[in-house]
Amino acid sequence: MTLQPECELPGNGAVEVDDLGVPRATGVINPPSGAGSGENVTDAVHAIARRSKVAARVLATATRARKDAALHAMAEALEANAELIIAANVKDVDRERAGGMSESTLDRLSLNTERIRGIADALREVAALPDPVGEVLRGSTLPNGLQLRQVRVPMGVVGMIYEARPNVTVDAAGLSLKSGNAVILRGGSAAAESNKVIVAVLRDALESEQLPADLVQSVDEYGRPGAVALMGARGLVDVLVPRGGAGLIQTVVREAKVPVIETGVGNCHVYVDAAANLDWAHDIVINAKVQRPSVCNAAETLLVHKDVAAEFLPRVLNSLHAENVTIHGEANVESALPAGASFAPAEDDDWAKEYHGLDLAVKIVDSVDEAISHIVTWTSGHTEAIVTDNLQAADKFIAELDSACVIVNASTRFTDGGEFGLGAEIGISTQKLHARGPMGLAELTTSKWVVHGQGHIRG
Repeated sequence: MTLQPECELPGNGAVEVDDLGVPRATGVINPPSGAGSGENVTDAVHAIARRSKVAARVLATATRARKDAALHAMAEALEANAELIIAANVKDVDRERAGGMSESTLDRLSLNTERIRGIADALREVAALPDPVGEVLRGSTLPNGLQLRQVRVPMGVVGMIYEARPNVTVDAAGLSLKSGNAVILRGGSAAAESNKVIVAVLRDALESEQLPADLVQSVDEYGRPGAVALMGARGLVDVLVPRGGAGLIQTVVREAKVPVIETGVGNCHVYVDAAANLDWAHDIVINAKVQRPSVCNAAETLLVHKDVAAEFLPRVLNSLHAENVTIHGEANVESALPAGASFAPAEDDDWAKEYHGLDLAVKIVDSVDEAISHIVTWTSGHTEAIVTDNLQAADKFIAELDSACVIVNASTRFTDGGEFGLGAEIGISTQKLHARGPMGLAELTTSKWVVHGQGHIRG
């Protein structure tokens, strides 16, 4: 069992900011506040990063069996300390609820015995996966006898900046360990108590397997200045992965001196083609929107071909109404709604929005070309799905859309590391360099060339 990917954090009517002090609508850093002066915090965070580098060198020589044993120890420790973790989590949830956090965000923050078991099982799934470190990507023997191999190696030290999701603490630690990396976590103030206990549990489990506790460290105690110092630790941190709201992600991309793998928000589309199996289309739309609407692979826009709109829209809109989904659309969509359904006229903002709730933008289109054009205009590059029995339409959709994941005749909810067989994921990348889509073990590695000679010199 793997917890589903979760990206943007929704609002609750007030102006929300992330843990860099970023108003989610603007992405502007507020003046930092937190523990200590900026200089002292920077020194402290850089010292943490140096310890991570030392720990990563120790891990570089660990066998797969040793890493897998540590992952199992971490899983068992989480379950054994479930009551302690839940008690800390209750403090976080109660504090954030009193502060006005939205219910969908509170759901992500909340832990219980079942969720902790699921997080622990995700670590066991990672242990069962092949070790990517040492895999030979390509190799050859040159005419002069030099032997070349390009092999997978760990990144070294991975930094994570994320919001309100204690499950990410474990996912990041587990994936980093298996791929041979040390990890430095900035998990955000909303989950501070939960993450403090979880990190302590994971560090104890590592030591129980004679691995350095410093393979998992946190800079949470240093607040926003700690995140800023982490972003500036070029040469000490090898890669930084932001995971959270659009404001946080864009701030990290703009401000970080450390190389960043950009994860993205999910304005995901489902297009129901003229040649669609409408039973499939109905079930796919309902699943994509309703199963867990707060996550980044939930559908936010439904596009329906005009030739099937009269038959399909009343049926699917009735089912969406039964699930309390508010529809945002034009007049021709409103006319297909059942009595009492919630409706709002669609504006440009609706086509661009990641609702993270029970809202769906709906549009009737004249052709697959119009559907593609609409998606290209408004997509965040995450996931797009087409429902069709027309192979030509499916191939056109796949070829012309440049999102991280394009799906034919299935729900957008499948864009997930666990569903793809990658184990727990560290995020879903919408960039094009190095990693794209669900990021598992391989995406936390790089490569190096190993050359063997026999006294060779270059003439």
